[in-house]
Amino acid sequence: MNEASRRSDLLVVDDLRVAFPDRDGGMTEAVRGVSFTLGRERLGIVGESGSGKSQTGRAILGLTAPEGRVTARRLAFDGIDLMTCPPKQRRALRGGRIAMVLQDPKFSLNPVMTIGDQIVETLDAHARVSRREGRERALETLRQVQIDDPQRMFDLYPHEVSGGMGQRAMIAMMLIAQPDLLIADEPTSALDVTVQLQVLAILDRLVAERGMGLIFISHDLRLVSTFCDRILVMYAGRIVEEVSAGRLHEAKHPYTRGLVNCLPRLGEDRHPLPTLDRRPEWAS
Repeated sequence: MNEASRRSDLLVVDDLRVAFPDRDGGMTEAVRGVSFTLGRERLGIVGESGSGKSQTGRAILGLTAPEGRVTARRLAFDGIDLMTCPPKQRRALRGGRIAMVLQDPKFSLNPVMTIGDQIVETLDAHARVSRREGRERALETLRQVQIDDPQRMFDLYPHEVSGGMGQRAMIAMMLIAQPDLLIADEPTSALDVTVQLQVLAILDRLVAERGMGLIFISHDLRLVSTFCDRILVMYAGRIVEEVSAGRLHEAKHPYTRGLVNCLPRLGEDRHPLPTLDRRPEWAS
């Protein structure tokens, strides 16, 4: 895939702002003027808890809490203005052409429905298929996320599977409608290192084979730097730096350099441990 094709504007975000009511009756911005474009590539968004990463992803998908206020100069997916399109069209896009994998399957999966029924339900919301075809497509999607026994997995309930299997089921649920854009919000944070690598391999293969755009949200800078093509670094609701993953060591912003400096290094004396020197001007 050539660079022009990979970076064609699948998603355009221009001056995105997300605000919530505060105790004083005003509005506090959780996302403040975020702008970026996304092609059919792997884009990482990193930052500390509370930096606005997840709220950015939820605003793109239209999942901001009802009390929140979302504004943007432009928020467009494949030429569709997400700020002005009819609610019915936005719902059709959500889970269909744009999907989101949430952080922890034990809170995201319905505990009283089988894994298979939940995957088929997602497909039914976006395509008219028979129950037999829905089951076949669900089983095939489970195979794509490397479930060894999809027939067995189909009939299990969420509490009967491990965290890694549950996360694969979540990915299968989001992929069955064949989205063009996948937002993965901390998809590996609850998994051990071995399963993390397996899930990342699945996402990497799907981006390559399907030509999807992927937004990978994480607090793990090292993980994102080895998996993504570009990295957006967020602090206090703003993007403070954009850097190519392969050139992370050349980052200019002191916050990004501080994050890199905090990464553990084998064979080096790290005592005392480095800390971030946060400056007030970064948040202004």
